[in-house]
Amino acid sequence: MKMLIALGGNAITKETEIGTIEQQWANTAQTMKEIAKVVEQGHSIVITHGNGPQIGNIMRRIEIASKEVYPLPLDVCVSDSQGGMGYMIQTQLMNELRKIGMKDKISSTIITTCLVSKDDPGMKEPTKPIGPFYTKEQAEEITKTRGWIIKEDAGRGYRRVVFSPKPLKIVEKDAIEKLMNAGVIIIACGGGGIPVIEENGRYHGIDAVIDKDRASSLLAREIKIDLFVILTGVDKVAINFKKPDQKYLDKITLSEAERYLKEGHFPAGSMGPKIEASIDFLQNGGKEVLITSAEHLLLALDYKTGTRIVK
Repeated sequence: MKMLIALGGNAITKETEIGTIEQQWANTAQTMKEIAKVVEQGHSIVITHGNGPQIGNIMRRIEIASKEVYPLPLDVCVSDSQGGMGYMIQTQLMNELRKIGMKDKISSTIITTCLVSKDDPGMKEPTKPIGPFYTKEQAEEITKTRGWIIKEDAGRGYRRVVFSPKPLKIVEKDAIEKLMNAGVIIIACGGGGIPVIEENGRYHGIDAVIDKDRASSLLAREIKIDLFVILTGVDKVAINFKKPDQKYLDKITLSEAERYLKEGHFPAGSMGPKIEASIDFLQNGGKEVLITSAEHLLLALDYKTGTRIVK
């Protein structure tokens, strides 16, 4: 089976941790242990990942060091995170594969750019959360002193928000597909991909961030993935989340997913983008989506947990 596995933030940086490099290495190793088992089963996979905490910290370092070194635009920050995080993912995955006797299996990171439109509505108002969570008091202070736009994120705290256009095309799609077909495990679309626009036949980056789930859905469609897997912090999707009538979903149809989304069960800063990405995948030729946690990936593939969305 051809499978795209989109890693959520918890796969690399947990909300309860500071997010040091040592913690990221350890979390990545744990997640790659599960993915190595998927590879062992004979599946061909592409891995994508978010970069919210990492990109926030990169930009914070730039701000602190602004009087000493040159600044970096957001598109370059995304590319830096793709390289650093891809290095951790591919290294830990190959380490885990060696443990189970698959030392000849290669994993490689592709610095991935995504074509967007400069006229996209997402370029008119910042909506994409990045970086750490703040209290309301901290958010108010940062807004005054740094000029950032900060909004509440799904009841979990306050985060900085930036522009987030919709990806239209994965520029490196052909290279990703060829390497995957050759047996290489690819890490691509890190942080949603680097947003670029095309003018006069030339690409150049813009100061924005693409949603990881949207980019993953687009890549999954473009390379004709059989199963689109979204790893997140919960084992199953729920409606009426954290309410007395909360209900976990084992399997739902595309039309049910659309209805639940319209009814407001999936907040924009939480499960919403994942459900939207799932809907896009299925509406545009995709076969099936699986949403679950990294810890229970194998159980979910065996239909013992997770939420499946089908046509």
